[in-house]
Amino acid sequence: MTVTSTRAADRYPTRVIGEPGLIERTDPTVWANAPGPVDAATLASHDAKGYSVDEGVLSKQEVRTYWQELVRLTGDTRLRADERVVIEKESQEIRSIFEVHKISQLIAELIRDPRILDRARQLLGSEVYVHQSRVNFMPGFKGKGFYWHSDFETWHAEDGMPAPRAVSMSLALTDNYPFNGGLMVMPGSHRTFVPCIGQTPANHYKESLKEQEIGVPSRENITALAAKHGIDQFTGEAGSALWFDANIMHGSGNNITPFPRSNIFVVFNSVENTLQEPFAAPAPRPTFIASREFTPLARGPRV
Repeated sequence: MTVTSTRAADRYPTRVIGEPGLIERTDPTVWANAPGPVDAATLASHDAKGYSVDEGVLSKQEVRTYWQELVRLTGDTRLRADERVVIEKESQEIRSIFEVHKISQLIAELIRDPRILDRARQLLGSEVYVHQSRVNFMPGFKGKGFYWHSDFETWHAEDGMPAPRAVSMSLALTDNYPFNGGLMVMPGSHRTFVPCIGQTPANHYKESLKEQEIGVPSRENITALAAKHGIDQFTGEAGSALWFDANIMHGSGNNITPFPRSNIFVVFNSVENTLQEPFAAPAPRPTFIASREFTPLARGPRV
């Protein structure tokens, strides 16, 4: 009897020994000519740059509502002991709350809102589910940034995501200035997969969610990508959303200003790109970081 493996071939090998070469992406960025709220010019720009901005998704009143929800969540002392909550090493303040759409009914309703869900479906050309959700907090004066990385590198290596058929939405609940740690992206870098060096330790997520050291690109590769593509920064008023490709190189600096920065962050993955076993880790990360519930999101009413 012959047993045939159904595991997809690894087209994006990473966490390797030695100096790996860059891999040019063959997968699309905009996955189909599907109907939806995004016009053709914006789709073409998203395809070329790897990101797009949707201004004014939330009204000022909605921003206040979701901001109050974040205040409620961070003030819930019971949550601090929850494994889904990430605490800053130095300040001991909450950095992120994962699986937030299962903690907050308000956010659960928001991700099904046609203003958001329809855009995710259009970009990925299929039904979608939530791979990951969280709220991020970058307080004034001492907010820590994130080093340059590709999310897909981690999702592929540690979660078993076969292809970069996923898109992230960062919905700003505070104004994003050039000086308060706003997200930076390298436009066009999503077309190149950057393998990383080093094996993934067991339970790596416990450290990487606070400060990632494994799964980060080399300085040489970051320098080369920046020289080729340049760097854009997401700025704008609260209520705007940045949509960016799973493989785009991005990061953020520390926030030493008095102005905090917070957002709702949701990763939508195609139901045609569901997770397998990790490609470069001893075991999958917990499901509150990388969901293995692949049921398509049902469209809800506009909130």
